Amino acid sequence: MTAWTGGAPAVHIGNVGDFNAQFADGSPHVRRAGGHYSCLAAFYSPDPRILVLPGQAHDFWTRELSRVLEWRDVEVYDEVAADDGGVARALLSRPALLDRIRRSGLPVITWGRTPESERLLTRSGARDGTGGGPGAISGAGPDCLGRALGVTRRYESKAAAHRLFRTLAPAHPGIVVPAQERVASRRRAARALAARAAAGAAAVVKTEYGVGGSGTLVVTPRQVAEAGGARSLVGRLPGGPLLIEEYIAGSGSGPCRNLTFDAVVDGGGAVHPVGVGVMDIEGTGYQGVTVGPGVVPDAPAEVAERFASAVGRALAAEGYQGWYDVDFVMDGSGRLAPVEINVRLTGPAAAFVIQARLAGIQGGRPLVRTLDRLPLGARLPAAALADHLGEVSRRCRSLGVTLLPTVVTAAFEPDPYVGVALAARTPGALDAAEAVVRSANDALGRMFADPGVSSGPRPGPRSGRRAGAGSRRTRRPRRRRS
Repeated sequence: MTAWTGGAPAVHIGNVGDFNAQFADGSPHVRRAGGHYSCLAAFYSPDPRILVLPGQAHDFWTRELSRVLEWRDVEVYDEVAADDGGVARALLSRPALLDRIRRSGLPVITWGRTPESERLLTRSGARDGTGGGPGAISGAGPDCLGRALGVTRRYESKAAAHRLFRTLAPAHPGIVVPAQERVASRRRAARALAARAAAGAAAVVKTEYGVGGSGTLVVTPRQVAEAGGARSLVGRLPGGPLLIEEYIAGSGSGPCRNLTFDAVVDGGGAVHPVGVGVMDIEGTGYQGVTVGPGVVPDAPAEVAERFASAVGRALAAEGYQGWYDVDFVMDGSGRLAPVEINVRLTGPAAAFVIQARLAGIQGGRPLVRTLDRLPLGARLPAAALADHLGEVSRRCRSLGVTLLPTVVTAAFEPDPYVGVALAARTPGALDAAEAVVRSANDALGRMFADPGVSSGPRPGPRSGRRAGAGSRRTRRPRRRRS
């Protein structure tokens, strides 16, 4: 982790919404979801000193994180953007906050590079923390930032990533690259899928760009038949060219079906492995990850590390600096199929950062599981959410498990949810704590439905609005210390 920020504290800017809007459809829903996921900015590095968030950072949340992770003097600037999560553009119009960031002298870490974030770094005079290592700590000029942005945009393309995989794979036993073809129209895509279905083969249909599993659809022969044809299935995806990729059959829902390997390219171009994890994938959507000793057997972990490190060296040769990961699926014979590169921070990055911080405090290397989108049984205002999470945290501690809230701003959405991280010493303790959290969330709905239940927080209704919710007025960012 030292290669990431040189061991220094850092400024964390939650620009997930900005980054996602480059590659997703840019709808208000996508940007709002990115705004909520910006809560992960708290975990960009083990030692935040300035935290900038688009939405409101509830006081109970930052207090709890500071207590458990032993942060000191964290300056929190929240509500800097509207509901769309566009934090970098909003910061460009806040010279006082930019000056505070510049005067801090700390490296600046964003979720990922965007044109707005590059202008932000240049204008503020801040040092780019996303480059990692000594190169980042000594500063990165506009040319370096521009090259890294170009590599980010190039390899977030699933087609470009696939070409790189095919180039590297012959030197890596244990790697199999699925076949991929590009189709220019929905009609051609439907014909190709119909032909595969007739042959009894499944396929993966992808838009060239997408985040968190968006724009990706697994199409089986049964789904084609039930939908009355492939055209209706293809019509669910956004516009633009499509990629049709061979579906890698594996061991079903086996524990190592979906793997990720995270690493850092430092300012000198060296690749520093961070670790391997097992992702929780629902359909094609990323839900969380488990990392830590023994989570992935040695053989596939070593294959993933060798191949992902080669990918990092290729990115570095083109001018990239920063965090990245490579995602894999495992086939039935145990080979790994690389499916995409994320040229940015990642959901698993939060798990690795939490693991590193807790290891420094407690010793050893804990297992960490992140659950990014746990449904709540009812909509909760901040005070009720604090009570709920406090009780769940106490129950987890009785199991020897540390609970950290990670995504807390979506608890009053029409479909409310919360994110948490769990840290433990054994897989059994993690599983038990996850069951506790899920059960407690489910119970909220029953509690609200039964007016005779008096224990625990009183959840709010699933419809309606808070006073002032949805206001588009411009607000000055709040500052406080946690």
